[in-house]
Amino acid sequence: MRKRSLILLTNDDGYEARGLRTAREHLSEIGQVVVVAPDKERSATSHSLTVHRPLRQHRVEKNLYIVDGTPTDCVMVAVHAILRRKPDILVSGINHGPNVGDDVTYSGTIAAAMEGTLLGIPSIAVSQANWIKSDFILAARFTAKIVPLVIENSLPPETLLNINVPDSTKADLGNYSLTRLGKRIFNDVIHEKLDPRGRKYFWIGGSPQILSQGKGTDLGALRKGLISITPLHLDLTNYKALEEISAWLRP
Repeated sequence: MRKRSLILLTNDDGYEARGLRTAREHLSEIGQVVVVAPDKERSATSHSLTVHRPLRQHRVEKNLYIVDGTPTDCVMVAVHAILRRKPDILVSGINHGPNVGDDVTYSGTIAAAMEGTLLGIPSIAVSQANWIKSDFILAARFTAKIVPLVIENSLPPETLLNINVPDSTKADLGNYSLTRLGKRIFNDVIHEKLDPRGRKYFWIGGSPQILSQGKGTDLGALRKGLISITPLHLDLTNYKALEEISAWLRP
């Protein structure tokens, strides 16, 4: 009898997040799912590790563990301390809110998939691309559809998939597009205020300014109601710049 695939599931919204629970339900139909997720929301932690204090993990129920650390911590603890074998795939999500364009550099959801990729595990990050209340069902169904394909075909070296599912009447399992990252930045990022004692404090936030949502971008696909699938590569080297900088460094 063929062995069931082992799926490691994590996120950055915390183990009680609806997106993670919905993903777990759908993925359990195609493999053995082990959840190792943060004990609370750890959004925008990027690819950070906890190194200045000990980490603690707790078994909530069968195949559900929580860690008092970042999504990257969760993956490290799962692979090196909880699981008895390397998982066949890592799924990070389903995140509540998009991870597109420059967002990917801040995202704990993406970071967990990055850590899985570094550890030699085919990894995908999945996000529901809206901030309103959602049932996450379409995103979970698409995740369950793509996971067996990734396990069967694997992924190119140092590559993860970043998937964003739109909340749109056009959204459908068959309506997807392979994309590149678009470009968006946030305006008025720092808000300065005073607390009741007259001391300054700062709140990071702001409204996004979209700079690139053209053909072939993740933002453009979502605007059309398409599921966006973006292969992300861990090698950030600008190879073209190597030649240019080498030229002006010569004496």
